[in-house]
Amino acid sequence: YVEETSLAWPLLVDDTRETYGAYGMLSASFWEIWGPKTWWAYLKEIMKGEKLRKPGGDIFQRGGDVLIDPEGIVALHHIGVGPADRPPVERLLQAIDRG
Repeated sequence: YVEETSLAWPLLVDDTRETYGAYGMLSASFWEIWGPKTWWAYLKEIMKGEKLRKPGGDIFQRGGDVLIDPEGIVALHHIGVGPADRPPVERLLQAIDRG
């Protein structure tokens, strides 16, 4: 993911999922994973000409985003409701500006 996105900041990889659990990002339900928002996200990718890839790993692992400032304070904590659920860019920028 880091190579694909060329991120220039540290990114935590939680192989044991301990951090996921600590931040409340445990398993999602079938409907949360395969609900209308997911199908809409896939449809948009197909319309852009993207090829869909077979999912790997635990597809029921709930996603989320945690933004931690340089002092170690959590500036943003978002628990995803499904694979397509990400906080709006404006919310991320506000959290960065506050930090």
